[in-house]
Amino acid sequence: MADRTNPSHIQQRPYVSTTVPPRGNSINHPVASFLRQLQSQSPEHSRQRFGLLAFFISGGILLLLTGITVTAFVLGFIAFLPIIIISSPIWIPLFLLITGILSVAGFLFGTAAVVSWTYMYFKGMHPVGSNQVDYARSRIYDTAAHVKDYAGGYFHGKLKDAAPGA
Repeated sequence: MADRTNPSHIQQRPYVSTTVPPRGNSINHPVASFLRQLQSQSPEHSRQRFGLLAFFISGGILLLLTGITVTAFVLGFIAFLPIIIISSPIWIPLFLLITGILSVAGFLFGTAAVVSWTYMYFKGMHPVGSNQVDYARSRIYDTAAHVKDYAGGYFHGKLKDAAPGA
């Protein structure tokens, strides 16, 4: 039997700084093995492995939540399908009515916004985007003037060639 009071008989373990305290016989545990591998690698390797681990964990959780959501939707749809079918004479006109009302409201809002912007622009109140409209208008005017000058010179030269004595 070994004498436990004598410190020379105590087996020394190499010091490894871990964030997980050792618990019992966890030497062959996969998490402990993974952490030991992480600590033996360079910090960049460790960061990449932790990033990959986080990616797989979060991806697995999101995949699980997606599966639960789809399953709940399908089961709910199956459960409420008879009620939906029985009450469909109410749902279809109601859907069309609500769709029509929302469409008309959206078109009216869009029209009011365009009319309001146009009114403010022509009154000189400089609404948002008016500088871009002014820039586009000046570019169009400059291009039109350039084309007019080019075309005027082109046709004037052709007339001279057609009647050299004129």
